[in-house]
Amino acid sequence: MTKADIVSNIVEETGLERVEALKAVEAFMTSIKSSLADGQNVYLRGFGSFIVKERAEKTGRNISKNTAIIIPAHNIPSFKPAKTFVEEVKTNVKVK
Repeated sequence: MTKADIVSNIVEETGLERVEALKAVEAFMTSIKSSLADGQNVYLRGFGSFIVKERAEKTGRNISKNTAIIIPAHNIPSFKPAKTFVEEVKTNVKVK
């Protein structure tokens, strides 16, 4: 499913104009990105949490030069689904 598909579903379910639905989806994504960039987690009850995880510094390898490199500590965005969300996906997913 793409962003365009999500906008189409919102248009069908709510009767909003396509432009308004697209603005709402864009505003939602921008709000989540800016909150995570500020180090604030986003909690959506019944859906899940967008959280910032810290990755520790570690040693990696540059295989083309065969040298060790230090990968600095950094933050990454992550999504943790709610238990009800996980259960719904588990029971409704069809294996091909």
